Amino acid sequence: MIKTTNKEEVPIVKEQDVVPLRNRVRDYGIKAGMSILNQTKLITATSELVRNLLKYGGGGKVIVEEVNNGRDYGVRVTFIDKGPGIVDIDLAMKDGYSTGKSLGLGLPGTKRLVNEFNIQTELGNGTTVTIIKWKNG
Repeated sequence: MIKTTNKEEVPIVKEQDVVPLRNRVRDYGIKAGMSILNQTKLITATSELVRNLLKYGGGGKVIVEEVNNGRDYGVRVTFIDKGPGIVDIDLAMKDGYSTGKSLGLGLPGTKRLVNEFNIQTELGNGTTVTIIKWKNG
């Protein structure tokens, strides 16, 4: 069972909100005792997902949490938007797929950087992506 020991909500409405969020997530990674490599993976995943939140979801909020599962510490980051939703999650999770003018590595690449990845979407009501990076993962 995952327990939360600290939690904060960060509104994301403009591009200038990205760097402060990355810094907060880094602070959580440091507090969890993550190596520089795992901090970098977590921050990279956060950057990709928060940019998606702005680009496709029109902004939203991010919840950052310290978590533990009884034997390991980590950081859970949840990205919530009220955008149009994702029409085909299976397609969106394929390498090379993009609705924008990108390389299409965002969602599948992000999934590879973290230990746990969950995406929920509802057309017309938005998308929620939750990631967890464990200290030793």
